[in-house]
Amino acid sequence: MPKKTFTPEQIVAKLRQIEVPVSLGTTIPQACKEVGIVERTFCRWRKEYGGLQVEQALHQPTQRTRSRSSGNTPIMPAARCPRA
Repeated sequence: MPKKTFTPEQIVAKLRQIEVPVSLGTTIPQACKEVGIVERTFCRWRKEYGGLQVEQALHQPTQRTRSRSSGNTPIMPAARCPRA
């Protein structure tokens, strides 16, 4: 299965799409499934793009970009994402 790459605009839009059903009582894993991503991806995106608007996300360098440009190895992801 090929790896999908999403733009910051698409990521913020998917986070917003997940927020609506979760606020209405749907579980995070079910909302992620409806949008087409896995829960771990949602947790990583929420950590990175959580409270941002689309315009802000476009201008924010990602952790992966900073790691690659500085020559450091990527930081290990957190073990679990807290449930909202």
